[in-house]
Amino acid sequence: MSRFQPPGPGQDDFAEMVAEDVERALAHYDEAINQSTVVSVGKIAGSIASAVTLLSPKHQRAIDAIHADLPGLASKFVRALAAEAARRSEAGTAGATSPSTALLADEPLLPAPPRSDDLESMLIEDWAGRVAGSTYLEENLGIARSTLHRWQRRGDVIALRKGGRKHVFPLAQFVDGRPVAGISDVLKQIGNPRLAWLWLTRPAAQLDGRIPIDLLRADQVEEVIEAARVFAPG
Repeated sequence: MSRFQPPGPGQDDFAEMVAEDVERALAHYDEAINQSTVVSVGKIAGSIASAVTLLSPKHQRAIDAIHADLPGLASKFVRALAAEAARRSEAGTAGATSPSTALLADEPLLPAPPRSDDLESMLIEDWAGRVAGSTYLEENLGIARSTLHRWQRRGDVIALRKGGRKHVFPLAQFVDGRPVAGISDVLKQIGNPRLAWLWLTRPAAQLDGRIPIDLLRADQVEEVIEAARVFAPG
């Protein structure tokens, strides 16, 4: 018996249909936007929509469960896509793999994380998400400065240097005023705090494209620690 094929357009046609709708909407929203940018945005939107329909029901339900976080995750994806495009342009390899091809491939789009020295030249907020200093954490999360510094000394929390000797702390690592379980173990495995946090907040190949920090926040600690052990530089 042949597999049932749902009626309607194929995946490529569906992606093109979404792209055309997005292009029209974007052109209506901002008539001054560059036409090539309009086309690129349409292709990205079409590819993502098509890729989502190809996910298993389990993964589709997982996306539905975090709908409130989707805008932030989409922003991270777009920034990563822009950084990868800039890197390829500088290397003279732009266009080697189009966004639609990568998104519709069997494997998820998981660009290699930047080296730690690359991260030093980037604004923290551009890749780490929301961060805060000790004053904010004390006033808003009730974390005493002495406690925060103790966690930092013991490696229980990820602290990112932000100019001079100042450190800031990614907010996504805290739940109920404490760093989520597993943060210290991941930091021990990977070593560099910036690389550790980058890995924690991006889809990880070692976790079938899932985001490690989301799993830690869901108490799936052992799976993340083992993945960090596999990822960690030798």
